[in-house]
Amino acid sequence: MEYKAAWDYQENLLQDNLRIKSVVHNSDTIVDSKLLPTKHFLLFVEHPPVYTLGKSGKIEHVLINEEQRQEQGIEFFHTNRGGDITFHGPQQIVGYPILDLEKFYTDIGRYLRELEEVIILTLADFGIIGGRSQGETGVWIDATIKGKERKICAMGVRCSRWVTMHGFALNVNTELNYFNHIIPCGIPNKKVTSMKEELQREVNIDEVKTELKKNFSKVFNVSIVGALLQEF
Repeated sequence: MEYKAAWDYQENLLQDNLRIKSVVHNSDTIVDSKLLPTKHFLLFVEHPPVYTLGKSGKIEHVLINEEQRQEQGIEFFHTNRGGDITFHGPQQIVGYPILDLEKFYTDIGRYLRELEEVIILTLADFGIIGGRSQGETGVWIDATIKGKERKICAMGVRCSRWVTMHGFALNVNTELNYFNHIIPCGIPNKKVTSMKEELQREVNIDEVKTELKKNFSKVFNVSIVGALLQEF
């Protein structure tokens, strides 16, 4: 799905939840926010090649000019998520959880750590040891070995009245050359990798989605109750 279409789709789901939550803010009656009928979603998507720059990102971290980018068929968007510049493209699973965190906990730091845990558990299912890098959101390989650090999953989120959008981008069989034209996540001198690169073989992307859903359910203590394949 085109990046802008997915962004709009997320925004609509978020706004639906915010309209429900506005009852609390516009009512003289005390309403327990945990009882409101807000809905949670976990969206998986692959995007055509696109660079996205977070609201705290720096445009100088884009190392390719507009003409070169257009020649290569790469789109570009300033987004309202946290984080810096990243790349989305085919064979990369982009996960967009739309969650009302008031039904879980009101702690963005914990939310990001639990998203990381979902990825770490999923990588382990494929024999890849992932971990965290202190002070750097996302999931890394060999994060503590100087010169060998490489990022396999980037993260950036937005939260409004504790409803989340945006999320994570896990490189499965992603073409890594696209990352050569940016300073990924604004972090210089560190590499980007993929599951294919680590395992030296193609990985079945549907199998990865299955494991992501299983581990998301485990970490967030939820049940995934339905699935809908959207064609746009």
